[in-house]
Amino acid sequence: MKIDLTETTSSKINQALVSARRAIGTPAIGMVLTLVIVTDEENAYDALKSASNASREHPSRIIAVIKRVSRSPRSRRDARLDAEVRVGTDAGTGETVVLRLHGELAHHAQSVVLPLLLPDAPVVVWWPEDSPTDPAQDPLGALAQRRITDAYASENPIGDLALRARSYTPGDTDLAWTRITPWRSMLAAALDQQHVEVVSATVEGESENPSCELLAMWLADRLKVPVERTMSSGPGLTAVRMETKNGVVVLDRPDGSLATLSMLGQPDRAVALKRRDTSELLAEELRRLDPDNTYEATVKFGVEKLGGPAKPESAAPAAPASPAAAPAAAKKTAAKKAAK
Repeated sequence: MKIDLTETTSSKINQALVSARRAIGTPAIGMVLTLVIVTDEENAYDALKSASNASREHPSRIIAVIKRVSRSPRSRRDARLDAEVRVGTDAGTGETVVLRLHGELAHHAQSVVLPLLLPDAPVVVWWPEDSPTDPAQDPLGALAQRRITDAYASENPIGDLALRARSYTPGDTDLAWTRITPWRSMLAAALDQQHVEVVSATVEGESENPSCELLAMWLADRLKVPVERTMSSGPGLTAVRMETKNGVVVLDRPDGSLATLSMLGQPDRAVALKRRDTSELLAEELRRLDPDNTYEATVKFGVEKLGGPAKPESAAPAAPASPAAAPAAAKKTAAKKAAK
């Protein structure tokens, strides 16, 4: 069921929600959280579709806040609220309210959203793009226990990570971090099997990909070893190589779908490591509403602390991957000189 409301108020929107639930025979509220999406007209459809798919795992009231740009001084003075209420099959497993804020009202979105929040339920705010510099200080972000941004949608993804580090507040997270969850799980499981000391690592992926930088910073922070970033044509993350005292551990995913895990003394294994869509990433973040301390430590580690600037894989110097390999390299050089 869809209900369109023009020049309305938050009170009338709540009344429309109650009437719609009664009309479809579900007067009770069975939702676990309120998800507020701050977006624009261009990206609203995709964001609402992803949120609706995620609501099948987390039934929620979805509130999309669309701030309409005023084109003239007169229209900027004309504060108006238009809304669209969706309940039932049109709203996934919860309820959806699309708010279009015109004029000066666009600068006071929190006053419109606050009466529409579910009582005694967590609030999550998601910026699919154009996230604020400090999400926790944003008027809408201040209403939430959890704030989700996406550095990948930024014009300067790597610079955006620095902003996230400086403004971090418990409850902040980023979908660039969520994208590497399967990689972190697979690499941790591989080291659990080997029980060896890692001496260095290399993360290979697209240039200006914040997920690659976050994975490199996570490895450097957790393993306390030098980590190098190299570039590839993608898609996304393509490979991670960890030099250990017993050999190399390689997780290689050249096609964005199927990866190969290689470890010394074991046969190569194919593992599913497909690139996930936004609804899957969003559903993962909604599973936990407590602060992510691992993300905090990783994003605060800093891109500048990685082992050298990102560069193409082909331009990498032929240097030994670990201190243990240095004597072997010296012996090969000496042998070549002797042969001459």
